[in-house]
Amino acid sequence: MSAAVPLREDFNADALRHLAKTSRDAGQSRRLLALATIYDGGNRTDAARIGAVGLQTVRDWVLAFNADGPVGLIDGKAPGQRPKLNDDQRRALAAIVERGPDPDQDGVVRWRRTDLAAWLFARFRVSLDETTVGRELRKLGFAKLSARPRHYAQDPAALAVFKKGLPAAVRAIRATLPVGTDIELWWQDEARVGQKNTLPRRWARRGTRPTAPKDQRTEYAYIFGAICPKKGKGAGLVLPRCNAQAMNAHLVEISLAVDPGAHAVLMLDGAGWHVAGDLVVPDNITLLQLPARAPELNPVENVWQFIRDNWLGDRIFTSYDDIVDRCCDAWNRFTDQPWKIMSIGLRKWAHRL
Repeated sequence: MSAAVPLREDFNADALRHLAKTSRDAGQSRRLLALATIYDGGNRTDAARIGAVGLQTVRDWVLAFNADGPVGLIDGKAPGQRPKLNDDQRRALAAIVERGPDPDQDGVVRWRRTDLAAWLFARFRVSLDETTVGRELRKLGFAKLSARPRHYAQDPAALAVFKKGLPAAVRAIRATLPVGTDIELWWQDEARVGQKNTLPRRWARRGTRPTAPKDQRTEYAYIFGAICPKKGKGAGLVLPRCNAQAMNAHLVEISLAVDPGAHAVLMLDGAGWHVAGDLVVPDNITLLQLPARAPELNPVENVWQFIRDNWLGDRIFTSYDDIVDRCCDAWNRFTDQPWKIMSIGLRKWAHRL
């Protein structure tokens, strides 16, 4: 018969009973009380009776306690079932999701969980249900997101060149100004708001399809909006049409919003009224054209989405005047929140200057 393993000497019965009283783990408390009996001079049989276990289990407790102290008497987390996908298979799954499906080869234009489950079985002979595939995708950092529209003829290289060249362009503009002139980066765009309105997403119970009224009339107006994200300010007008005359009015409004003594670099797309020959650009503004078909470089596009989702979408406008009033109210509510302008508008690639 093997000799009993002695308990470590840096604890005693009173210390173990105190720890058992304060412990939030019932299993640990029971084991501490059993070992306290041994410290008091009791035998292992007495400890086994208090712990309601066998002698071999008491021996295991003693070994764990000697090695790790009271912490060694806490049940560890069960390892659980072995994952069905190994690291290499997870990396392959992540790669194919990042790449996206080939409509001709894969027969779908977007991956569904059932498609990925079929791919995993065909590639690795691993059978997963859709719920498990979804769980694996979430662990890999994927989520089901709405795709951002991108013009089919967009030149990605032009976007990269514009971002990289912006500091040089701003330096060239600054060189033409008096020394010490503060430069403000502004973006400008227009949005049409009319009776054929948008229907924003909304919370609803799963399995239902919420409804909202939809107008078919055709009255509309345009919001001319511009923001300076770094300083959290904006300038806007609501006008009946888009043309050079309207753009001139908006440039005057932006000019008034530029800080005294500062100069605005106003970035905007190549719409006809932005490059019209009769455009009058104030002295404290320089226009800088964005690359063609690149709305993602203009944060005002995100402003329109925010305004529609929160104040303008899902409304029935009774008349043109009602449209103007609602648009003015929405723009004013937005510019009253400079932190929101900063949150939506700041871009690292632009404000690293």
